[in-house]
Amino acid sequence: MTGKNFGTRRRLLMGIGGTVGLATIGGGAAICLASDRLIRTFTGHSDFVFSVAFSRDGRAALSGSMDKTLMLWDLATGGVIRTFTEHTDKVSSVAFLLAWRLERLERIPPHALSASYDNTLKLWDWETGEALRTFTGHSGPVYSVAFAPEGRSALSSSEDRTLKLWELATGKELRTFTPAPGAPGLALAHTALSVAFLPDGRTALSGGAEGELKLWEVATGKELQSITVGDSLYAVALSPDGLMALSAIGDGMITSEISTGRELRTFPGHAGQVFAVAFSSDGRTALSGSDDMTVKVWEVATGKELHTFTGHSDRVTSVAFSFDGRTALSGSFDKTLKLWDLAGL
Repeated sequence: MTGKNFGTRRRLLMGIGGTVGLATIGGGAAICLASDRLIRTFTGHSDFVFSVAFSRDGRAALSGSMDKTLMLWDLATGGVIRTFTEHTDKVSSVAFLLAWRLERLERIPPHALSASYDNTLKLWDWETGEALRTFTGHSGPVYSVAFAPEGRSALSSSEDRTLKLWELATGKELRTFTPAPGAPGLALAHTALSVAFLPDGRTALSGGAEGELKLWEVATGKELQSITVGDSLYAVALSPDGLMALSAIGDGMITSEISTGRELRTFPGHAGQVFAVAFSSDGRTALSGSDDMTVKVWEVATGKELHTFTGHSDRVTSVAFSFDGRTALSGSFDKTLKLWDLAGL
């Protein structure tokens, strides 16, 4: 499967209240540049924001920054609830424990994960700010981290070209995933910038800077499948049903069928490299964030662009949907987070 060339691509690895206007896109269709849907801007980081995440109840957000900190935000007020300062280098990825398989518990543990260029992951109690555990084992910056659906393990990816599975209760490294040998003479390389678990927790997905998606058997670390989508791959999101991957390729996106690797649809529209993508919890809509400083909302089934949000003054590096789908969050090199209203889209 060959990736699409949506426009000029730039090879830059991550880390290296308004007015309404109309703009025309290919074919003359008008889109709303809807900074009027900006609910709130969050300021507090002193450097680029790399990653954002919503809490399950939609009341709080977490961000990771080049300033080496995580910040927990009150979405209702815009205030900083807590700053986490244990990392010694930029924080590249953050995630809340959503714990779909722990619903029988009276209370889901208030845990969050962070990944850093200091080569470590950290598990946090986000209510108290306590660093519960540090995970060491990667030999390079850690780019991405994800909780397993059962909430007892986590997966990370690193510049060292490995994925690692961790036991959260002990900090123990359970296994290392490495790509299957390629054809003779081909370099073995998979620098995964994004990782995610399929809903059953038995399979994981990673997206590599070399332009490939890989499926992994979690129990063994064995590579199951490789899907070539194209160069300038910076981010991948998995649909909630685990059937589709959404890849940021150049200045657009591609959806791929997980079972076959077949390309389903392309999403052109940005004027710069796309650095962030996300699915809504029902899988019907998607978000993208780009070097063109905008956030776009898309209808997944048709590829239709539903909305463009403007307001950031630099590259958008991370996007997320609230669990109820009513709001979206974005993080940017302009050092801010922005909360957007999705009602009626």
